[in-house]
Order: sequence, then C-alpha cells, then structure tokens
Amino acid sequence: MSSKKGFLGLPKEEAIPYEYADAVIIPFGLEASVSYGGGTAKGPKAMLKASHQVELFDEEYWCEPYRQFGLVTLKHPEINDHIPKALQQLEKIVKQVLDDGKFPFVFGGEHSITAGSIRPFAERYNNLAILHFDAHADLRDGYEGEHYSHAAALRRCLDYEHITLVSVGIRNISAGEIPFLEANRDRIHIFWGKDRELWNIEAMLAPLKGKPVYLTFDLDGFDGSVMPATGTPEPGGLFWPDAVKIIRAAAEACEIVGADINELAPEKHLHACDFLAAKLAYKILTYALAKPE
Repeated sequence: MSSKKGFLGLPKEEAIPYEYADAVIIPFGLEASVSYGGGTAKGPKAMLKASHQVELFDEEYWCEPYRQFGLVTLKHPEINDHIPKALQQLEKIVKQVLDDGKFPFVFGGEHSITAGSIRPFAERYNNLAILHFDAHADLRDGYEGEHYSHAAALRRCLDYEHITLVSVGIRNISAGEIPFLEANRDRIHIFWGKDRELWNIEAMLAPLKGKPVYLTFDLDGFDGSVMPATGTPEPGGLFWPDAVKIIRAAAEACEIVGADINELAPEKHLHACDFLAAKLAYKILTYALAKPE
C-alpha cells in the first residue's frame, strides 16, 4: 500500500521500501464467527483511515517515534470464507514478515485472527508469552460449533503447551472455561477487571519477564463507555491511562515481538473509536520499537 494510504498516512517523500522497514502493518478483516454485533471486517480500513489524523509527535517520548522504526502497510488480502483456511493465510503472511526480521502487527477483524498469527511465533520461540487485553477470557474450546471461534481465541493459542498467558481486564468468563483455567494455573494468569484498583503492574508482568511477548488487544477490553464500537462491549473495563501504562511497563520489562488489535466494529458518527484504535497501534509500536529522546 502507498505510504499516503497506509498506516499514519505518511507523505510520499517519507515512504520507505519494505526491506528497510522495521514494522509491517497487516490488515486482515476476518469476520466469520461473531456472535453478537458485527462489522469487524471493516475494522482494518477504519483504523488506517483514522490513523491519518493521529499526531506523529509523541509527548511522552518527545519525538516522532515512527522515524526510528520505519513502517510499511500491506494491502488487504482476499480472505478465505473458511476460518481454518483464513488462519492459514494469515499464518503464512505473518511468518514471511517475521522471517524477514520485522515486527508483524495485524489489524483485525475478529479475535479469532490471533489463533493464526500466533503460530509462527510459537514455532520460533520455545518460551513465548502472550499479553492479552480483553473483556472476555476467550478460553472456550470452540463456540457454537466453531473450533476457531473468536470466543476460543486464547484457548487455541494455548494449544501450544509452552505458551504463558497474562490476561488483563477480564470481566466475563463462562462456567465451561473454569476447568481449563484451573487445570492451567501455572501458565494462565488473569487480572480481573473487578480488581483494577488493586493491580500491581510489576506483579502482573512478572510471568512475562525474560520472555518474548506477543501482545493481543481486543478492543472490548476498554470500558464500553470508551469503546462502544465493538461487537461485545462490557462495562467495568480499562481506560486509556490504564492500558498504556501497562503496555509501556511490559515493553520495558521484556521484548514485545509482535502484536494485533482486533474487534473494532466501526459505527457511523463514532469515529472517536476508530481513532482510539489507531492511536493505540501507534503507541504499541512506539513502546516496542522506539526510545524516548
């Protein structure tokens, strides 16, 4: 995609070729198993459009971070209607980006994308950890007959027994997920939304230290008042300062090696939600790849 149409809408004179980019944006609007509100197929396009309004100067880092890590945006592929085949498509794309020594950043689409994007990381790192922001635990072993449902996103990641999971902001879990959670307490660490005032970020991130970390951010992790443009909004969630404080601390404590943002379901006249998702992506890239000046 041209730099002008891609993430952040950079002018033509600042475009860089793929081989010199450190970060690659991968739009992948898979929408095949949503179970409440729809619209996630339009999420990547909305994020890219809104990103053109994101201020490039970061007051935290006192610089324009993108200049430290050049980026490119891939064109949106034709996605297979069959979820397992779609995830194989995404796996292949992410693997190529990772093999090229770059930071893959997937813009979803529904949360089931993570089950595909995680595969190359799981194969590369024998001590991989996932930092997961969400309203839902996503530990079901399939949902409504779909093994790769968005409601099973993290369960499919944990099919890899060497992966450790830290989930933040969870405030919705089904009775059917509890046995799996209790049987895997050694590698699943949940920080419930109801306990937000008691969170200790250092303790929260302790299971991630010394490990490569993949960050997945389901936008319903934010409180429904902040992010209504998502298929399954939940009250009692995160606010912007909560999220960025944890992400920055994670980037300082370990190496974030890849990421995705998912479950944006754009709504007319709610462009603030698209903008929030786009700015969050820029913040994640900044914390993972840039240094403060």
